[in-house]
Amino acid sequence: MIRPGVTLGGRYRLEERIAGGGMGDVWRGTDEVLGRTVAVKILLPALLDEPGFAERFRGEARTMATINHPGVVDVYDYGSDQQLAFLVMEYVEGDALSRTLSRVGRLTPARTMALVAQAADALQAAHANGIVHRDVKPGNLLVRPNGTLVLTDFGIARSALVGQLTVAGAVLGTASYISPEQASGDVATPASDVYALGVVAYQCLSGHRPFDGATPIEIAMKHVRENPRPLPGDIPPAVRAIVDRAMSKDPSARWPSASAMATVARQAASSLTTAVQQPVAQPHQPARTARPTSPAPSRPQSGAAARASVPRPVSGARGAASVPSAPPSPMPPSYRPQSGAPVNAYPPQATPAAKPESTFGRQVLVVLAVVLALLVLLCAGVISFLLRHGNGTPAASNTLGYHSSSAAILRSDVVADPVLVASYRLMKADAQLGSIRPNEGRQTL
Repeated sequence: MIRPGVTLGGRYRLEERIAGGGMGDVWRGTDEVLGRTVAVKILLPALLDEPGFAERFRGEARTMATINHPGVVDVYDYGSDQQLAFLVMEYVEGDALSRTLSRVGRLTPARTMALVAQAADALQAAHANGIVHRDVKPGNLLVRPNGTLVLTDFGIARSALVGQLTVAGAVLGTASYISPEQASGDVATPASDVYALGVVAYQCLSGHRPFDGATPIEIAMKHVRENPRPLPGDIPPAVRAIVDRAMSKDPSARWPSASAMATVARQAASSLTTAVQQPVAQPHQPARTARPTSPAPSRPQSGAAARASVPRPVSGARGAASVPSAPPSPMPPSYRPQSGAPVNAYPPQATPAAKPESTFGRQVLVVLAVVLALLVLLCAGVISFLLRHGNGTPAASNTLGYHSSSAAILRSDVVADPVLVASYRLMKADAQLGSIRPNEGRQTL
C-alpha cells in the first residue's frame, strides 16, 4: 500500500502525492542518504506484467540519465521494491503548464512562443541521444517561478499504444496530443514530438484542445482525419504559421527538427516582446488638460520636464518645459511670438510696468529740495549783498546832501522860521539812520 511515510529502496521516503497519470503517480519524497528533496515516479503494477516492459523502461532510464540539459529533468535513480518500479528524478519547484492553463485559460502569443522554444530545445537534446518522448503534453511541462521550463516523463509511453487507448479515462490527455502516425499504429519519431508540441501551443493560444471526443479512440482518430478549428483572430500570422506547420498531418511537412522549431519560436517571441515594449506614439491624440480657472500665470516649474497636468503659461525661457502635447489655442491678433521663443498653450498675459521704488524717489526729492533751498539762500545772500553795497554811496551822498543843505539853510538868512529849521534837523538825523520818516518827526513835534 502506497502512503506517506513509506520508504522505497531503503532511502527514498514518500511524503506527498503531487501528480498522477495513466502510467503511475508522482510523489514528493526525501532522499535520506543525501538529504535532498526528490520526485519519485511510481509505475502502475499492471505495466510490470507486460513482457519486456520493465527491462525496456530500465534501459531508457539509464539513457535519460545521460542527458545534460537545463530543460530536461535530471534522473537520479531507478529501482524496484515490493513489486513496484519507481524512477527517482529531480524535484522541480513550480507548476505544471496544465495547471496554469486551467487557472488562466490561455496565454499570450509572446509567452506561448517563449515556452515552446524552451520545450523544443529540451526535445532536441533528447532526440540527439536517440530518445523520443512520445507523451509531450502540458502535464509534463513544468514551469519554474523564474519562467524557465523543464520537460519530464521521457519514455513512459513506449508500452503498447492500443492498450493505452482502450483504457477509458486513463490516457485521455495523451490521446489529445497524440500524432496521426502514432494513432495509426506507426512508430513514433522525433516528428511525433514536434506534432505534440504544436498541439500544446494550439491549446495555449486558444484555451482549448484542437479535438474533443467521448473516448480516447475517437479523439485519436480525429487527429488522423480532421483539421483543427482555426485559431482566434487575434493571433499574429507568424505565430499561426508556426503552429499550423507543426500540426501538419504529414510528418515530412512539419518542422524538420525540434531545434528548427525552437529557432522560429524564439524569433517570434522576441519580435512580439519588442513590439509590446515600444511605446506607441499618438501625435494626433490631444492630451487631457483642464481649463485654467485664473488668467494669472503660475510659478515656473523646476526640472527639465513639466508635470503632465494643467498647462500653465510660464514667463521666461523655462516656460518651454510646460509645452503640452495638444496644439495651442488660437492666439489673439495682437500676440506675435518671436522665432525661437517657447510657445505655451495659452497666450502670455501682459506684464504690468514695474513701479518705481518709493524709497529711491523720496531720496531724490529730498536731495532736490536741499539743493533748491541752498540755491534760494545763495541767491538771497547775493541779492542782499548787492543791495547793501549798491545803496551805500547814495545814502552817504544823501546824508551829505542833507547835511550841506541844512547847513546852508542854517547859514542862510533867508530862512528865519524856527519850525522849518527844526524840521530840517530831524530829517538830517533820519537820513543818517537810512530812513526818512517825516511823519514821525512831525508827530514828535
